[in-house]
Amino acid sequence: MPEIVQLLASPVHRYVGRPADGPAPAPPGELVDEVRIRAGLGIVGDRYFGKPAHRNASVTVIARESLPPGIDLTQVRRNVLTAGVEVDGLVGALLVLDSGDGPVRLRVNRPANPCAWMDVTIGPGAFRALRGRGGVRCTPLDDGVLRVGPLTANVER
Repeated sequence: MPEIVQLLASPVHRYVGRPADGPAPAPPGELVDEVRIRAGLGIVGDRYFGKPAHRNASVTVIARESLPPGIDLTQVRRNVLTAGVEVDGLVGALLVLDSGDGPVRLRVNRPANPCAWMDVTIGPGAFRALRGRGGVRCTPLDDGVLRVGPLTANVER
């Protein structure tokens, strides 16, 4: 059964400067049990919420199956970690997620390509290993809530 494994809503950018310098410290509470989503704006409280440059990428989704064991959202800096939902092939589709509070439609716009930071936060070779498996960047089309736990996921092409 599909599920949301983790949710991240971080008010700060942690990957600033050069990867060799390491990430900035994580603020407390960036991993949450639920997120509020606003259509066209993103996740309330997240660093990309309402930013014009990120309107088409304000929610990022990645599949747990794409990540090495033990790696989570704090290392890859995506917002939604799913299990049982293959997201990387969905560019151009609508991903509809419902964790019990009604459906939230996400227009999948483009891949969330990995960067050199992955070699620092996950380990050497992660940047290359995650190519084509780094998740997707989406625009939310509905206001709603997503919660950690069981999930109904549908794809509309």
